[in-house]
Amino acid sequence: MSGRPEGRALRIGNCSGFYGDRLSAMREMLQGVSPDGHGLDVLTGDYLAELTMLILGKDQLKDPSLGYARTFVRQLEDCLGLALERGVKVVANAGGLNPANLADRVREVAKGLGLDPQVAHVEGDDVRHLSGQNGWEGALTANAYLGGFGIAAALTAGADVVVTGRVTDASLVVGPAVAHHGWTPTSYDELAGAVVAGHVIECGTQATGGNFSGFLDLPHRDRPLGFPVAEVAADGSSVITKHAGTGGAVTVDTVTAQLVYEIQSTRYLGPDVTVHLESVRLEQEGEDRVAIVGVTGEAPPERLKVCVNELGGWRNQVELVLTGLDVDAKAAWAREQLGPRLTAAEVTWSEASAPTPDAYSEEAASTLLRCTVKDPSPDPVGRAFTAAAVELALGSYPGFTMTAPPAPATPYGVYRPEYVDRADVTHTVVHADGRREVVADPTAYTSPVEAPGRRPSPYPGSPDTLTRRLPLGTFVHARSGDKGGDANIGLWVAHDGADPATYDARVQWLFKLMSPRGIPALLPEAADLDVDVWLLPHLGAVNLVVHGLLGQGVAASTRFDPQAKALGEWLRSRLVSIEESLV
Repeated sequence: MSGRPEGRALRIGNCSGFYGDRLSAMREMLQGVSPDGHGLDVLTGDYLAELTMLILGKDQLKDPSLGYARTFVRQLEDCLGLALERGVKVVANAGGLNPANLADRVREVAKGLGLDPQVAHVEGDDVRHLSGQNGWEGALTANAYLGGFGIAAALTAGADVVVTGRVTDASLVVGPAVAHHGWTPTSYDELAGAVVAGHVIECGTQATGGNFSGFLDLPHRDRPLGFPVAEVAADGSSVITKHAGTGGAVTVDTVTAQLVYEIQSTRYLGPDVTVHLESVRLEQEGEDRVAIVGVTGEAPPERLKVCVNELGGWRNQVELVLTGLDVDAKAAWAREQLGPRLTAAEVTWSEASAPTPDAYSEEAASTLLRCTVKDPSPDPVGRAFTAAAVELALGSYPGFTMTAPPAPATPYGVYRPEYVDRADVTHTVVHADGRREVVADPTAYTSPVEAPGRRPSPYPGSPDTLTRRLPLGTFVHARSGDKGGDANIGLWVAHDGADPATYDARVQWLFKLMSPRGIPALLPEAADLDVDVWLLPHLGAVNLVVHGLLGQGVAASTRFDPQAKALGEWLRSRLVSIEESLV
């Protein structure tokens, strides 16, 4: 990235945390400046998730020329000229399953605007050709997670816009930082620091107060939350901030919320480096400025992770409204009547909890009974299912009604993580002039590490005497989400102004509470599942991985909350025993 001062921190902003994020964010980020008047050097956009790859795969079944995030094209139609004018490089994984076609679309858009940017793309992540030898026959998508060195090569060669397929979310920050600071594949601590910065800003406004359990104290909620910016220094340390005048805040708690999001163990495995998450330290440097320091890393794992999506079959659902008295009996009768009519391979009924007694409104006096069906064929979950439900309308429990008219059956997908040898993946950059460059694998420079097995962290000593029953969220924040079929919950002690001694005591209390023996009482739905518990003392945080809670992943899950987004909030609402001195 020529023309940038050597040694200066690189300002990298994010304008998308998922396919469907705020369309205006790209322009907002390009026009915005920091409180000290600085704009961006690089603008990134993360458009891919495991579910998104499935959506893009379905797009390609209809039209092979698709398979990329089309909203990115709309954003560039509006903002490409502004990015070039301000000298901001644009790096996005919006290429999805078809980065080459997206690069061509970007060139078409540029030509229509009278612009001539250098557009490069990164490919090689598509490993469907390995399906036969790895047991993925019939996979709709199979994409290896690539690192940031391909992006770095494209930027070093002068690209203005770089679009990629399935790179890791953090690679969007790692690549520009490598190009700017000249790091090598063995600059492990620097790379690890950039991965942490990338992980913090990858989900957009989640780092500035979005989905934050402390939202009641969040400033400027009357305006759209600002997207985050990472100022990445030459040593890999960074400062997380946001543009002046935007909504939300950047605090140790909002950054921690994103940092513990979907991380699994204390070793964060990436294609370029393995990050030691227990080394991460956060410091409030000023208003809306949080420094990330002390991050260390080691060689990356010996194999690359692959996102595999398959078409799993067909599904459908009806929601019945149960109102007033005798809810349990009404639900039982509905199940008795509808159950024998169902021929689907899988039938799931939700629990119907009793509504509020003497409710002030009909809605408050009601609860929902949900029936979800899945089958390899659309027929048992199509009209045969919905007609059976509708036919009960005048011959079932009193007050029978549904929340919506019956809908046709829809296809669903099944996600699973797999792994491939690095030698089987050809990480390739296609430069703006058409030249193809194969990116050397980072492990060619050193011996990779073996991915750690599941192991719980050690715990402090015996519990203290506890005296009050209060919600866990009294002084504990949470953020949760999905990793395939597993649910991930990050918990940490809030920085709410308590004195240091009380804060430290709260952290030790949280560590003791989150023992494997105590988890079933707090999370009854996980009582029969394996749960890993990882401690992050520098962050005052605990990370839980609940294996198998989400079944075959978000697209196939029949849970009320298939992505476990609200699991942390449920956990915060659970009553626990807290020593009086900690409250």
